[in-house]
Amino acid sequence: MKEHYRKLFLEMAIIVIAAVTIGVLWNFRLLCDAATGKLSDTKQQPVISATDGKSMTPAPLVLVRELFEKKEALFVDARESSVYSDGHIKGAISIPLGEFETRLKDLRSKTTLDSPLVLYCSGYGCHDSKSLGEKLMADGYRTILIYEGGYPEWKDAGLPVEGAKP
Repeated sequence: MKEHYRKLFLEMAIIVIAAVTIGVLWNFRLLCDAATGKLSDTKQQPVISATDGKSMTPAPLVLVRELFEKKEALFVDARESSVYSDGHIKGAISIPLGEFETRLKDLRSKTTLDSPLVLYCSGYGCHDSKSLGEKLMADGYRTILIYEGGYPEWKDAGLPVEGAKP
């Protein structure tokens, strides 16, 4: 029986050593950059940046939640109106991509061109928020954050929603 456990332990050790070796070889350049400090200077770059100070930047849940809690941004839902009415981030306004021109007046009454906007839609596979962001930038809005996790990630995190069915 002891021989069986020795053999099992030896096989496990070989697998672990092989996995570590492959991992180090696969990520060698990344590990060298990290060891020399080259990675510490990296910053998240805007998806779109214009010379007039406008930018459209991806925003993770942590940042979006902070903006929500401090009430430092207006949240804009780019999904269809029917989907918005089924549930949306608390306080968000609805500007479906297809209704941009008709809903723009409502947005202008609630915010200025300098106010940060957090745009979202149905999660990582949805690109309506990015397309809406491009239209808003063309209309003069300067600070647009794209929350790629969208409503699904927000709801799954247990954060405040409205209109959601139980």
